[in-house]
Amino acid sequence: MATTLAPVENREVVRCDDCHLVQFKTTNNLCRRCRASLDEDEPEPILTPAVPLMEADESDRSEIQVAKAIRSLRQRCGLSQRQLAMRMGVPRTYVSKIENEKATPTLSSLERLAKALEVSVPDLLRECGPSREDDVRQMMADPFIVELMEFTAKLNAMQLSSVLAQVRDMIAHPRRGA
Repeated sequence: MATTLAPVENREVVRCDDCHLVQFKTTNNLCRRCRASLDEDEPEPILTPAVPLMEADESDRSEIQVAKAIRSLRQRCGLSQRQLAMRMGVPRTYVSKIENEKATPTLSSLERLAKALEVSVPDLLRECGPSREDDVRQMMADPFIVELMEFTAKLNAMQLSSVLAQVRDMIAHPRRGA
C-alpha cells in the first residue's frame, strides 16, 4: 500500500507504506525497493466496542413516544396508514416505519403529519409525551418526594439552592461504604 504525495507532471508520486521509499508510481504498482504492492487497499474499519442497548421500560414515560402518538391520532381520526400517507404525500411504508419505530420523522415530516392529522405540531408533540399532570401524579406517588415536600416548603430560595447543590454533589461524587 502507498500514500499518494503529489502528482508531478503526468506521474503520481507515492511513498511506500512498508519501506517509506518515495517514488513515482510504476505500471506494475510494486515498490522498487521492497516489491510491496502500491495499490491502495480498503481502509480497515475502526471497530468500537458495542454499547449495550438499554431496554425501554414501559413504566418510564419521560421520553417522547412519537410512534404511539401518531398511531393513536391516526386511529382517532379513522384513517388507515395508506390514507394518512396519501394526505402526507409519502409512501405507506414510511408511515408504517414511523409507527413501528423503524424511522424517525424529520421536522418537515412532523409538519406534514400534523397537517394530515389536522392538529398543530405542538399538539402532535404534546400527544407524544406524558402530560405535566401525569408527571406530578407519578412524583406524588413516591413517599420520599412527599416527605421531602413538607420540608422544602419551609426553605427560602438560598436554602433551596444550597440543598440542590449538595444533592448534585452527592450524585457527582458518591462516597463508598456509606
